[in-house]
Amino acid sequence: APRTTLTRAHPLATLRPMTTLVLTVVGGDRAGLVSAVADVVDAHGGNWETSELAELAGAFAGIIEVSVPAAHVERMREALARIDGLITIALPMPATTNVSHIVRRFSFHVLGNDRPGIVREITSTLSARGVSIERMTTETRDAAMSGGRLFEATVSAAVPASVHVADLAADLERLAAEIQVDVTLTD
Repeated sequence: APRTTLTRAHPLATLRPMTTLVLTVVGGDRAGLVSAVADVVDAHGGNWETSELAELAGAFAGIIEVSVPAAHVERMREALARIDGLITIALPMPATTNVSHIVRRFSFHVLGNDRPGIVREITSTLSARGVSIERMTTETRDAAMSGGRLFEATVSAAVPASVHVADLAADLERLAAEIQVDVTLTD
């Protein structure tokens, strides 16, 4: 069930139930693409709330949380689909998220020589303990001194109450030694 809130921010949304959607947008990078999405959200009485947007290898990609009057959701989806060169997926957010099992947030940084499988190894280690990734950024770049490529990641995760953070840290330290990267805990 979509999350419902009331708002008075937009004339089309006056005292109407709002549905929260998560939009995933991908398209060829060009000027005005974000503005086109924002125009559609606004034209349908929506509010742009949280977003992560980036240009990746000549493509534009983003995740956007919007709230829109429930009665306007389908028309907004249709309007987003008409934006030239943009693929959009709009998913309703659940009404509530059960975070009572979360005991603490856990963050760490990874740096090492790039090779296939680093993300798989890290995420498998977290998944094996039931840890949920809340945010992960990754990047590869040229290593100035060695001439190779460096892999860098920053991960923030939610650790269930059943997991001892010290055990999770030990798992990550063992993994770091196996795949020859540095893992630095940031909390």
